[in-house]
Amino acid sequence: MSKVKLGGGALLSPAPPAMITCRDGSGKDNIITVAWTGILCTHPPKTYISVRPERYSYEIIKETGVFAINLTPASLVRAADLCGMKTGRKVDKFAACGLNKFEPDDFPVPLISESPLSLCCKVSEVVPLGSHDMFIADIVSVYADESLINKNGRLCLYRVPLAAYSHGEYFALGEKIGDFGFSVRKKGRHK
Repeated sequence: MSKVKLGGGALLSPAPPAMITCRDGSGKDNIITVAWTGILCTHPPKTYISVRPERYSYEIIKETGVFAINLTPASLVRAADLCGMKTGRKVDKFAACGLNKFEPDDFPVPLISESPLSLCCKVSEVVPLGSHDMFIADIVSVYADESLINKNGRLCLYRVPLAAYSHGEYFALGEKIGDFGFSVRKKGRHK
């Protein structure tokens, strides 16, 4: 296979078009879509989002120290795109997208009801990186749509076609092609 050198760039792909919710001190809610997010550690559970300092949500998250990551199913891609294009300074994105709020009893930020999985996060560190600052956060709780929990209490996120973002385009994830450890599992043993 032949390769072409492209130079340095942020081209790791796909990324999740995650809808981040936050609430300012006056009670105004906002949603910002970010693709720069992921898991940093399992124990303790840590995640991050990277946000440009000029974004409306940046100051809210920096001041309050909390946010929620709401996973985006394929059915919410239009909403995720709008939340990444419009500013919360001028637009109520919940209303503009027809999204409903879920208010957790134990967390001061609304979650998106239509999101299949939401991670409630408390900022532990802000790392300036250049164009973006990274908010490193502890995942203090996770909320899942009850339809995704099977009779054994296992989360079945595969039941929802999640969206992926790749170099300016959105895709729906779909076909399962393996599971963790399948390459070394003995034949005849199934999960």
